[in-house]
Amino acid sequence: MIIPFVESIYNHSSLRQNDFDYHKLKDDIQHFSIEPQIYALLNKKACLDDTPAFFVHFLKKGSETAFIQNLFLKSQMEKVLCRFEDQQIETIPLKGVYFSETYFGHLAARSTSDIDLLIRKKDLKKIDNILKLSGFTLESDGPKNHFHCSYIKHLPGSPIPLQVEIHWDILKENTSSFDINTFWESSIPISPNRYIKHLSHQHTFYLMVLHAWRHNLDSLRHFLDILQMTEFLENQLNVADLYSQAKKDGTLKRVQRTLNITKQLFDKCSLTHAYAVNNNYGKWWEYEKIRYRDYRSLKVYMDWVDFVWFGRDRRN
Repeated sequence: MIIPFVESIYNHSSLRQNDFDYHKLKDDIQHFSIEPQIYALLNKKACLDDTPAFFVHFLKKGSETAFIQNLFLKSQMEKVLCRFEDQQIETIPLKGVYFSETYFGHLAARSTSDIDLLIRKKDLKKIDNILKLSGFTLESDGPKNHFHCSYIKHLPGSPIPLQVEIHWDILKENTSSFDINTFWESSIPISPNRYIKHLSHQHTFYLMVLHAWRHNLDSLRHFLDILQMTEFLENQLNVADLYSQAKKDGTLKRVQRTLNITKQLFDKCSLTHAYAVNNNYGKWWEYEKIRYRDYRSLKVYMDWVDFVWFGRDRRN
């Protein structure tokens, strides 16, 4: 039910109330916690009035919750970024509130639960000192050859600590020939800062595709991120260049698999035509495996094999 609904939104089709079971749609949306994204999309395309009042109320409530949470995370992130800027530490915020504001058009349009920052590996010690002086403690430095570590800060009255993930790469070492320097070279300072930057649109899309692959597209949120970026970028997204870079980086199978699955699932969405994927990567993927956690089938098993053993150009 949720797939044709999302396709109708992106295809600018009319949303007649008798075309969808909105109670079932509510269950699907709640399952994936995508109330803010759906509300933002319907609002942007002036389609909210085409849906039942109870449905709009449900989406709006989820969006308001996301706004409060994201506003808090943005304020906390800006405090950290201000300290990094003062210490001349190059930093790129990943995903999170900036992604929501840029590509979905509003702070409340995509909920997030932590702060992800990309830094230069050489600055790890300086960052460790800054975060610890700011009340954070190192929670995990990750397994060997990993690409990020986590810091947490316990907040008064909150059972959930504030988490900051510090990344110095976006892929595990020895699984590709990916060079993070290409991301830094095309990054642009966020005014009025000099050292706090954002990724280029092309590299942000590349990042979100690789992020979706790493999680084996285990939530509809990944698909919405990819679709939304595709619509936002329109003619700016160069898929041929993306595949060329992915081939050089040793990530081509991951990128093609992710976009192929997206195209298969949203086959009636005009946006997915841009991906031009013609291969069998991800052919065993099934939507039911992420919607129903107890769902089992031969295809689910084959997808796991495909993801683990054939989803990389290069393995450990």
